[in-house]
Amino acid sequence: MSSNSLRELRIGDLTAAIPIIQGGMGVGISLSGLASAVANEGGIGVISAAVIGMREADLFTNFLEANVRALRSEIRKARELTKGILGVNIMVAVSNFADMVRTAIEEEIDIIFSGAGLPLNLPQYLEGTRKTKLVPIVSSGKAAGIILKRWLTRYDYIPDAIVVEGPMAGGHLGFKPEQISDPKHSLEKLIPEVISAMSLSDEKSAESIPIIAAGGIYTGEDIHKFSQLGASGVQMGTRFVTTHECDASMGFKQAYLDASKEDIVIIKSPVGMPGRAIRNSFIDDIDKGGKKQFRCSYRCIRTCDHRNSPYCIALALINAQKGDLKRGFAFAGENAYRTKEIISVKELIASLLEEYENASATVSGPAPHFVTS
Repeated sequence: MSSNSLRELRIGDLTAAIPIIQGGMGVGISLSGLASAVANEGGIGVISAAVIGMREADLFTNFLEANVRALRSEIRKARELTKGILGVNIMVAVSNFADMVRTAIEEEIDIIFSGAGLPLNLPQYLEGTRKTKLVPIVSSGKAAGIILKRWLTRYDYIPDAIVVEGPMAGGHLGFKPEQISDPKHSLEKLIPEVISAMSLSDEKSAESIPIIAAGGIYTGEDIHKFSQLGASGVQMGTRFVTTHECDASMGFKQAYLDASKEDIVIIKSPVGMPGRAIRNSFIDDIDKGGKKQFRCSYRCIRTCDHRNSPYCIALALINAQKGDLKRGFAFAGENAYRTKEIISVKELIASLLEEYENASATVSGPAPHFVTS
């Protein structure tokens, strides 16, 4: 490997040859197909647990069991397809959080990534086992510090890594609407902030926590930039949507291919957070005051104002995953409009590595600094 090549990513006793984590994308966008393909290329593949039971016949009548069953199935399918590193993304805000976490640990998933709220009690579910690594997703140094202090004090556990997600990410965002375009909250500002929060800890070992940059990262040049800022690796979601292996329908992927820069918009989600999506007729109709009839029998997100919401976001995302964009919409990152073709995961990783090496070769000075455990 040349001096300009990406360095491996170490999370506890796990080592990914390529320091790229494929972001967990629900509903049904990143399942066993995409996750295993990324893991096979040396990255970390991630299954999203959000309404993962969407294909189960009893989803609406037996929500909890349908999702547990589907999560077990997807983890096992992925294991059959790869010997690489696999993770599961489980949002704190989901009503079945505990069930999903316990199931993932029982299935001995390598890593649990958890955001959309602070996963303050996540280590309690390990119950002594150290097989599964725990990685919180945060949007500020303050949040990282709170989690670190809580985990150390209550569980004597230090996060195995921390994903820092900036405001250019797709889907639900951990920012107030006015913060999304504020340079003070850019990922370039957040990475050093979180690293500083870790170095100020009384626990020296906290300084070695790998910091993962996420949100709007699109090219190998972007990866190089954040490695220079101290990141051990990156998490990328949007780039993996337009791959052959992505678990979404072609109709969903086509929404990315057809999108213009102006189509990438911020919406007000029923779950109480702003979200980034690709504008379409469904979103336009909601903006004009339209309502979509639905009956909520399971309340998948605890923070959802389902009684006053004009639509069910779970149904909208399920429809979109299946390619029915008239009855739903696609979440997407800020750079989704830049995608113009469907390629394989192997081709995507190869292009990212080449871009990284080119960016590294043009930068004079010391070699990239990586914070590793």
